[in-house]
Amino acid sequence: MRSNEIKKGSKRLGHRALLRSLGLDETDLSRPFIGVANGFNEIIPGHVQLDDLATQAKAGILQAGGVPFEFPMIGVCDGLTMGHAGMCYSLPSRELIADSIELMVQAHCFDGLVMVTNCDKINPACLMAAARLDIPAVIVSGGPMEPGLNQGELVDLSSVFEAAGRLAAGNIAAEEALAVELTACPTCGCCAGLFTANSMNCMIEALGMGLPGNGTVPATYSARRAMARQAGRAVMNLWEKGITSLNIMTRQAFLNAIAVDMAIGGSTNTLLHLMAVAQEAGVDLCLDDFDRISRQTPNLVRIRPSGPHRMVDLDRAGSLRAVMKILAENGMLDPSCLSVTGTSIGAGFNQARIIDSQVIRTMDTAYDTQGGLYILHGNLAPRGAVIKVSALSGNWRKYRGPARVFEGEEPASEFVFGGQAKPGQVLVIRDEGPKGGPGMREMLALTGALEGMGLGEKVLVVTDGRFSGASGGASVGHVAPEARADGPIAAVRDDDIIELDLDQREVTLEAPESEIRKRIEAYRPPRKSLGGYLKRYAEGVTGADLGAIWKTGT
Repeated sequence: MRSNEIKKGSKRLGHRALLRSLGLDETDLSRPFIGVANGFNEIIPGHVQLDDLATQAKAGILQAGGVPFEFPMIGVCDGLTMGHAGMCYSLPSRELIADSIELMVQAHCFDGLVMVTNCDKINPACLMAAARLDIPAVIVSGGPMEPGLNQGELVDLSSVFEAAGRLAAGNIAAEEALAVELTACPTCGCCAGLFTANSMNCMIEALGMGLPGNGTVPATYSARRAMARQAGRAVMNLWEKGITSLNIMTRQAFLNAIAVDMAIGGSTNTLLHLMAVAQEAGVDLCLDDFDRISRQTPNLVRIRPSGPHRMVDLDRAGSLRAVMKILAENGMLDPSCLSVTGTSIGAGFNQARIIDSQVIRTMDTAYDTQGGLYILHGNLAPRGAVIKVSALSGNWRKYRGPARVFEGEEPASEFVFGGQAKPGQVLVIRDEGPKGGPGMREMLALTGALEGMGLGEKVLVVTDGRFSGASGGASVGHVAPEARADGPIAAVRDDDIIELDLDQREVTLEAPESEIRKRIEAYRPPRKSLGGYLKRYAEGVTGADLGAIWKTGT
């Protein structure tokens, strides 16, 4: 046992004395010590219920003969930080959370780990920590929020951001917007659609790092409590069998997760997070893997913002397990990969079936023969970009228009909310990349407003920043290299023509290569006064095409 380092032998008298002060006895000291990282806090709606799940996880550990030790995690609510400088801290928090979990586990020699998590950056941070630590570990998520009901219509968080756009355009009254605000988020949990938090909950399950149902069981269901308790027992089973996180997070497991991601049309942020986790796991993963699998995997599910359904519908329709079974039956997913159950992931879905074919489609009735996310290249994004095509109408394949360039999100938002955005434009928002933002801010307030104004597919947005999983419409993000790293997006000027061709998977600036190079050399990004954590982050973060990993000293 790793924990023997702090509790065995005559040299550890002082250590045992401290442990006894916690109420431990001889029996406890002979058992495995299991850390329980609890993401509970009182500011994130997806986390307010996690205390109860942590209690259940500890009960499961005790039932299986372990000794649990709970410790906290920080977290940032992307919804609350959207549209202002607070969003600069969201993506950087991923690295800080992973570091803090590593510190707690290594310092206290835990034998295993259960991470009770939810929401955008906390989920991938837990995966990164698990890969880095390589001990028996299970992740149990808090689950999705249920949609609200406003005058007979289902609503969710993205409905509110869209309502803000309709209000700004004068298409609804303030009272109508307030009604959406009051009803959109009726329960705890991470927001009701297939936004980043729920996408990553699904990736945790698809990777094998969460129990069956982890991605879809709603936060308010009793099955969540049972799952948390089962997670406690599962980590003890992994410890007894000697199964660690890197036994589970193999390259094939990541390829499985990408296939699931394409089939369900998850958040574009999954690219950043899966690549970041893969790097921690020592697994070779790149945008070419996403591109190849996207071209081979049909889009079987369309959850908000891509379609009318929510996560609760996916759960009732057969859950992620039914999707994984379809992919496995068609040779697109390897069911033999190991999971935290101690058996194959296939054992977790071999009894699954489609209950509602309107929510989960078959191979014959797929929305599209290719995946919900496309990787783009072209002279504007030589190292890649991404678009969520499942959130576009079926006949939306090509776009060409004049650029309107903004140095950062704020002036672009003022432009949109001021009613100046017009059909046919290309809104280029730069210097919002990992270094430039810094932190690669999401732009749901802006894309939601465009949707609400009826411009979601009439205006193209191109940025070296990123978008919320709740963002719909024509939104190209993660353009790499970013402007602050001398990417071609730095060369764009007002009225330049930009073309997006989804069939060719390219985004192109219509300008000679020599002119693009000349403009890049002349580009001077805005001066930003940075201090503290953001300054350190900006100095060490890599590009979006590499997962925006923070590597101090790079």
